[in-house]
Amino acid sequence: MEPITLTTERLVLRPFAPSDVPDVHAACQDPDIPRYTNVPDPYRIEDARLFVEETCPEGWRNDTMYTFGVFSGETGQLVGAMCLVRLAQLRTAERQAELGYWTAKEHRGRGCTAEAARETIRWAFEDLGVERLEWYAEAGNEGSRAVALKAGFRMEGTMRAKIIHQGTRRDAWIGSLLPSDLGRPSETPYLPWPERG
Repeated sequence: MEPITLTTERLVLRPFAPSDVPDVHAACQDPDIPRYTNVPDPYRIEDARLFVEETCPEGWRNDTMYTFGVFSGETGQLVGAMCLVRLAQLRTAERQAELGYWTAKEHRGRGCTAEAARETIRWAFEDLGVERLEWYAEAGNEGSRAVALKAGFRMEGTMRAKIIHQGTRRDAWIGSLLPSDLGRPSETPYLPWPERG
């Protein structure tokens, strides 16, 4: 897919550019980002360059990962990153993807990541035909969970030993979001288990 740009009231979601490398590097120096994501630790400038100039463009080219840099519409400052991953399932009957994100420390608690997530979700449902969007985070990552809830995800439970982080298996929280949760149609009918009503 050709990379696209999305906008919200306060934000611009666009593909990363080489000029963003220093800002990505600086944001990923915050210990919470490598603690709860799979970025290298320590995070070097070369890691940022590889992510911005190779990994992200390759994901768009190969339809494996659509990554947006999230920027302030007013100042252009980097707010974070938002991506759709596991896109191979979009070409199957499952029509699923996973939403992932990180937020620069100075922008946390302002609702920007939830705002960016809602726009990415809209695009995923309307333009990509996603019928089930999943979110995972290591159990205990309250910030990521708060964003997921604000974006409309429903928590489904805890998966044991789902995430391997720094050589240790850790439990993960999982949530999902269906088009019907937002009053949107879905191509494949959904028959919920009767006890869920």
